[in-house]
Amino acid sequence: MVPTDLNELVDLDRYPIHQQDSDGYRTCVIEAREQLRASGCALNKDFVRPVALKRIGDEIWERKGSSHFSTQNMNPYFHTAVNPDFGPDHPVNTFIERSSGFIPGDSWEAGCVTDRLFRSPEIAQFLADCLGVPTLYCYADPLAGLTANILDPGQQFTWHFDTNDFAVTILVDEAEKGGLFEYVPGIRSAIDENFGAIAGVLAGGRQGVVSLDLRPGDLQIFRGRYSLHRVTRVAATSVPRHAAIFAYTEQPNVIGRVERTRQLFGRVLPAHEEAERQRVRSDALLD
Repeated sequence: MVPTDLNELVDLDRYPIHQQDSDGYRTCVIEAREQLRASGCALNKDFVRPVALKRIGDEIWERKGSSHFSTQNMNPYFHTAVNPDFGPDHPVNTFIERSSGFIPGDSWEAGCVTDRLFRSPEIAQFLADCLGVPTLYCYADPLAGLTANILDPGQQFTWHFDTNDFAVTILVDEAEKGGLFEYVPGIRSAIDENFGAIAGVLAGGRQGVVSLDLRPGDLQIFRGRYSLHRVTRVAATSVPRHAAIFAYTEQPNVIGRVERTRQLFGRVLPAHEEAERQRVRSDALLD
């Protein structure tokens, strides 16, 4: 049986997201806000029910053939070319392998279990309350709204920053070895790149590095714009690591950037090109 009801998708006993006036709901929101305030990451353990998680895993496997896999050496800002304005050991000129795949948004049909979770108004409002914003909208990007990140054996997603202020992830299939999510909370700010601290992490330092205890079914809310983060290499002998990624925005009809879209999905659509012409930057960070 394919789970369709919200109670079949989410553990509403533990996370009563359908009862926004309840004490249980307020407790969940307060706990998530405290985690976000302390470390930039809120972990909601066992958020997705096992039956729904199994179906999401099946849907990822069914669509894995549409993944765009790529391998490139990049810096934390997704740049791949040397910048002569900086020295050879500077983070801008420190390039590390990223090897991974993404299932694009146009591979998911409306009504599949993964799509139902992504578009659930109860989940969107819960996330908005946790983040302290009035409303969240499903990311309108036709490729990067609903995606799945694929790390096959031997692959890794190296240290990087997100362009969005936050990301929402559900771990679906866990690697047997490797595939750990690590991050450095708030290592930079909107006005300070903090290159020195970033260089230390890229060189192998562990100052401030947090390794998150993620398990399948956990819902992660993560502020990745200012926190350096990565997924470590999946062992060559391991099963793949699969994670569903739900992207939301505080404004409707937001479309992603052309350069990063092409990096992650291997293509752009007319909607991306039009959005690029109209884009206004919210900060002066490298990206």
